[in-house]
Amino acid sequence: MRRLIVLTAAALVLTACQPPAPREGGGDAGPSRDIAADFHHDIDAEQSGYYLSTDEVSVDGWVFHHLFMGQKADFQAWEQGRRDGVFAPLMIEFEDRDSPMVQTELGESRSGRDRILPTRYRVTNARVVFEGRSERLGPVRLQGDLDAGRLAESKRNLGDEAPVLTGTLTVGGRGYPVRMRWWAGD
Repeated sequence: MRRLIVLTAAALVLTACQPPAPREGGGDAGPSRDIAADFHHDIDAEQSGYYLSTDEVSVDGWVFHHLFMGQKADFQAWEQGRRDGVFAPLMIEFEDRDSPMVQTELGESRSGRDRILPTRYRVTNARVVFEGRSERLGPVRLQGDLDAGRLAESKRNLGDEAPVLTGTLTVGGRGYPVRMRWWAGD
């Protein structure tokens, strides 16, 4: 069992190490392109945490699990070009429905994961727009409205089931409605 966990963790790290692909229609990231303009945040409140889907969204055997949002300092570092290829201030994860279950910081979940880093994002106190690319699923886009009142209430209650972020998740050109609750993580 220990060997399976180690192999699964290694596979996840290798999957996450792939740099994000250029966004469609955006050309390459050559010298004439202003990459910093693709990443922008303008937030006053602390919105960091996991935004877990309240409804199942399944695409080709992959289930949308969550959107992760980091702290203001994470956004600033990313926008200043400090990137490691495995973490971003805004990330999306899908789970492989057929992979074995393991214990994680989010509770019990599937071991097969697809972490998608942004190729572009825009985050405000009321709106989240994420664009990325998955080798398995193709282009991924999330557009959603953030309810500041519900988010504050959820934080006071240390998370609850009420959706705080609602919008549309588009995967490979097909849109899915999403509702997400907030969770701080461990």
